[in-house]
Amino acid sequence: MYEHVTVSDAVRVVALDAAEWTVLVEDTFYLQGRRLLHVPGGGADGQDPCRAAARELEEETGLIAGRLEPLGVIDPLPGTTRARTHLMLATDLQAGRLCRDATVVGMTVQWRLLSDAVAAVRAGEITEAGSVAALLLAALTTGRCRI
Repeated sequence: MYEHVTVSDAVRVVALDAAEWTVLVEDTFYLQGRRLLHVPGGGADGQDPCRAAARELEEETGLIAGRLEPLGVIDPLPGTTRARTHLMLATDLQAGRLCRDATVVGMTVQWRLLSDAVAAVRAGEITEAGSVAALLLAALTTGRCRI
């Protein structure tokens, strides 16, 4: 017998502008009892991963991606859930409409160079699994910084 958790797939989005800046969000996570810095994202709620990524990016940051491309897929907790996390790269960013729901009312936004975000992964400042994988894959895919 295995204990498991049933949740929908998730998305994580590395939103990167032309000057190599990426948007990060910080929010309080109840189970960890602390604030975590991570890339935008959330539950896909049955949507196509690209559509869910676009929705989450705009809801959490107020940004619209002119282009979304998959970076990969991870199984963050294969012993606990079937849910997968779809990792996306968003570029050609434009202003949209910030529309956070009550569960993320305390969320804040930070902009960092992609290389600084990767350094934050290495330093243990960014630890959320989807964010770690997405940032490292974005760095490899774009060739804009060394890992």
